[in-house]
Amino acid sequence: MTKLKSTLNILLQYNTLIIFCLLLIISSMISDSFLTQRNIFNLLRQHADIGIISMGMLLVILTGGIDLSVGSMVAFTSVLTAYFVKNGIPLGFTTLSGSIPAAIIMTIFLGMLLGSVSGFLIANRRIAPFIATLAMMSIVSGFAFMVSKGYPIELDESATALQNFGSGYLLGVPYPVWLLFIVFFMILITLRYTVFGRIVIAIGSNETAVRLSGIRVGIYTFLVYTILGGLTALAGIVTTARTNIGTYSRGIGLELDVIAAVVLGGASLSGGKGTAVNTLLGVLILAMVGNIMIHMNIPIQTQKVIKGGIIILAVLLQGLQSKISEKQ
Repeated sequence: MTKLKSTLNILLQYNTLIIFCLLLIISSMISDSFLTQRNIFNLLRQHADIGIISMGMLLVILTGGIDLSVGSMVAFTSVLTAYFVKNGIPLGFTTLSGSIPAAIIMTIFLGMLLGSVSGFLIANRRIAPFIATLAMMSIVSGFAFMVSKGYPIELDESATALQNFGSGYLLGVPYPVWLLFIVFFMILITLRYTVFGRIVIAIGSNETAVRLSGIRVGIYTFLVYTILGGLTALAGIVTTARTNIGTYSRGIGLELDVIAAVVLGGASLSGGKGTAVNTLLGVLILAMVGNIMIHMNIPIQTQKVIKGGIIILAVLLQGLQSKISEKQ
């Protein structure tokens, strides 16, 4: 009996990797072209934005928080990128001409600023993350509509460099995928080898103990939401570069995909548990699940139901693993 429980615990501990391998086999059986380099990189390019945001969401969830505004943030920063490149950046009584680097920097800055607002409300005003980010979701969605006036903003020939980034390759790998890997390694190193990363994990594990040790928890909470805001803006820029358009309807429901990817990666919604490697595996699992459902011609609304069910199943598996670990 003890051996059975031990085996079950190992299976639950490595469930993310096991699910990933199973889906890899199923996907290759459904489509002969799935394991081709071109198809894999296209799949990664399409999910690069989700992967980038998921790395920031991991930091937030590790502290025991959540951010429901990331979908609206992607829409807003997508619109901002296209607007800044096409019309320039308004600075008081003057306008800075449409410089792509300046547009990117300004968009990321505004993304971090909006993220910091959520961080301030949660860390300093003690508003529940769910409420604070739900309010920000509505506010940012309204900003996106106002900036775009309800119409898509298309990139023109002046944004060729940005368009090339969205569709181009470096050493055979799409540029957005390189960006995803860079963000992944930065979060991986942060969580494994820095004091900041260890404190973020500790806050989710036992916030009271961290607070009593003299660490200002509020600062770290504020910073993780600010970082997530910057990474979400980066994802919005990538989305605009890939699709050549900025629109207020972009990113609807994206928060579900991001949270699903992080939870599938084994991160605990109560905080203190999760890794960058498993989160990346969660993104890949989500991508393969979507790919399988598309091949099976499953309607988009049904796909949302399935994704919601996947989140519930992942949380239930975490609870089962915790119970088995406690008994041992």
